[in-house]
Amino acid sequence: MIEKYRHPVLFYTLATLIPWSFWLAAAYLSHITPGSHIYITVASILGVIGLITPMIISFSMILPDPELREDTLKRFFGFRGIKPVYILATCFLMLASILLAQAVSLLFGYSPEQFKLAGVFSFSAGIFPAWFMLLLAPVLEELAWHTYGTDCLRKRFSLISTSLMFGIYWALWHFPLSFIKDYYNANLVETGWIYSLNFAVSLIPYVVLMNWLYYKTNRNILVAIVFHITAGFFNEIFLTHPDSKIIQTLLLLVLTIVLVIKERDFFFKREYPE
Repeated sequence: MIEKYRHPVLFYTLATLIPWSFWLAAAYLSHITPGSHIYITVASILGVIGLITPMIISFSMILPDPELREDTLKRFFGFRGIKPVYILATCFLMLASILLAQAVSLLFGYSPEQFKLAGVFSFSAGIFPAWFMLLLAPVLEELAWHTYGTDCLRKRFSLISTSLMFGIYWALWHFPLSFIKDYYNANLVETGWIYSLNFAVSLIPYVVLMNWLYYKTNRNILVAIVFHITAGFFNEIFLTHPDSKIIQTLLLLVLTIVLVIKERDFFFKREYPE
């Protein structure tokens, strides 16, 4: 069925240019001084429209084809034969990685206060609460990336190539968000360039691990959504020092390298087993 996902150039061109146009407009409005409620409201809505457009593009490519519709629905509810270890990894891998990263940071003199729960989130999204965006963004994004976007690449390339290409693309895709006032990516820029760079680099092991889980669970879309939600949520709930997130990236890189070496055929074989 993966052979039916045939239009990567069209999908990724539209899924980049359309969101960017909305986000650049949102960025402009978010910096109008003095800021008024109407500007903030419109910028917030434009931000969400940009977020939702890749999903609309994906569905517009899936819905006309009955086989793709059936395949997509099946991947929402197909949990049969999935090993429990993959479900556990989906739910708790990112929690384990941030806790371990904070523990390692203690060896370098960082504060144990990091393990306390944060009282506030590190970003805002205009009129939308941060907690709402931590749930909404993963759902909308994975309804694009793991309904059509990932498989249209995997049709042509190995899993490792697919993951690396998408990880780089995803880092670039987020770029306009760095200009929208008080958004997560914009706050990273203000914190320091090293943290923006870490965010981009962290997407590489994160995508490899997410796609590993996705294909190990028979292309289950809910697995990708849950993994994405946990990545954002667990990185926000603690008083994590920004340097600990760099340590987390290094830990995930090590895990990814070990996993790729251990399952070399799974990652490097170009043909996808239908």
